[in-house]
Formats: sequence, C-alpha cells, structure tokens
Amino acid sequence: MDTTAARPRVLVIGLDPHRVPGSWDPAPVVEAIAAGMARFADAGVGVATCWFGLDGSDDIEAVVTEALGSRAWEVVVVGGGVRKPDELLELFERIVNLVRRHAPDAAIAFNSSPTDTYEAAARWL
Repeated sequence: MDTTAARPRVLVIGLDPHRVPGSWDPAPVVEAIAAGMARFADAGVGVATCWFGLDGSDDIEAVVTEALGSRAWEVVVVGGGVRKPDELLELFERIVNLVRRHAPDAAIAFNSSPTDTYEAAARWL
C-alpha cells in the first residue's frame, strides 16, 4: 500500500501486527507504525509497505518477492519485528536474501522501532 502521494522510493517490509499469533494487543504497534509512516509524508518521501502475517495465511517469500519486484526501490527497510526475536532469525535471513536478489540496487536499512522507520530509510536516501 502506498502511504503518500509521492512516487514510492522506500519499501518497508514487516509483520502485520494483526496477524501475529498470541494473546497481545496489536493496537499500540499499529499506532506506532502509523506515526512512523506519517514521517515519510511529512518529508515528502514516497513509501510503500509489505506486511505479512505469521498466522500461516501468507506465502511470505511470494508476498515479499512480489513487493520487491513491483518497482525499483532506493531503500528497503526490514523491520516490523522481523529481525529482533531470535525465533525469527531464519525468516530474517530469507528476507534479506530476497532483497539482495530482487532489489539489488536498493540500500537495506533496519529500524529499531516502528516510530523511527523514516530515520532508518533517510540514512540511505
């Protein structure tokens, strides 16, 4: 989904907080993501997102590959909780390798929280 009117230059890949199994409230994460994505609009930088679930409803590699191939990206931010939990290490590696394969000219960036996603991308724009 494009979240600004500007031509998307940045792709953000991450977990859809509504489709992460467990008994937790996704609302604070959704709010933090919205705040972080608003920073792109404020800066006039186009951004698109690639969210996927861990609930088994997505072919994650296919979803990510489709998003990566949809246009040329200047920066791909891998975040959304993909890189932090140890149990997702293999998934994180697969996503980084998909970025290398399908968006070889894009810089790869990592955020530390949903609210600093723009800063992660801006380091490479």
